[in-house]
Amino acid sequence: YGGMGLDFSYNVAVAEELGNIRCGGIPMAIGVQAGMATPALTRFGSDELKKQFLVPTIAGDFVVCLGISEAGAGSDVANIKTTAVRKGDEYVINGGKMWTTSGCQADWMCLLANTSEGPPHRNKSLICLPMNLPGIHVAKKIDKLGMRSSDTAQIFFEDVRVPSKNLIGEEGKGFTYQMLQFQEERLWAVATVLTPLETIIQETIDYTRQRKVFDQTVLHNQAVHFRLAELATEVELLRSLLYRTVALYVEGNDMTKFASMAKLKAGRLAREVTDSCLQFWGGMGFTSEVLVSRFYRDLRLMSIGGGTDETMLSIICKYMETLPSK
Repeated sequence: YGGMGLDFSYNVAVAEELGNIRCGGIPMAIGVQAGMATPALTRFGSDELKKQFLVPTIAGDFVVCLGISEAGAGSDVANIKTTAVRKGDEYVINGGKMWTTSGCQADWMCLLANTSEGPPHRNKSLICLPMNLPGIHVAKKIDKLGMRSSDTAQIFFEDVRVPSKNLIGEEGKGFTYQMLQFQEERLWAVATVLTPLETIIQETIDYTRQRKVFDQTVLHNQAVHFRLAELATEVELLRSLLYRTVALYVEGNDMTKFASMAKLKAGRLAREVTDSCLQFWGGMGFTSEVLVSRFYRDLRLMSIGGGTDETMLSIICKYMETLPSK
């Protein structure tokens, strides 16, 4: 279908390199295209669907967005309210999606919707939804704290009719398919923060080496260079966890626990590194003229998007069997 046939470790290598872009929004948009909205279609979609949607997406002719989160259901995917009711050879879609990356410019959406009245983990389906159909309303581009170069949309559906053949895989398996997509999304996200965190630490070293306070450079203070050394060590530990998790995934193992650990650590470390380094920049760190302030805003999303820190902790606990099973 136009791809190179490489394993997922190459996605991670690309994600790391994209971290050289001096903002978070562009790597995130590419990540949605390559590893967040298309894995389920690649694995479970029909040949016809892949030719219609996957081929032009891989070629870069189509932009795709992922329609999961809603105003009342972010990390709680099981609680989404959007419906896709089967009527003859069509689904009629009603509801809305929130925080949709690339939603203002997308050609199609990988949509998760309730297709039956059954249990919340077995009543959902993924559907390839062309974004030019009647009844789709892109309400607004959301004004965000960070990732400002990425359009994030609020979208409503009013009696949108889509052919039932646009269903990805089996009806009722959408929640399961999306959980699999989440794993690749989380690993991509972890990979994209490694290079920015290294860059921030190095630029902070360079700045504090030449900035003087009380007749000595800021870097001369033991507290400063010890802290930077500690942060650099944490980044390397995160890289090692990511690589171990990717290796397990490529070998076909269940790496949900380690992916959740990596996502949790990446979100918290992104906050820790950007906050500590911004402090060492002093007043300049509070301006929009330096990279550290941009990543302070952009990387804050790591602890929220793709599953919050708290969601990651819940997953880890379940795998450790510290929580009672439902």
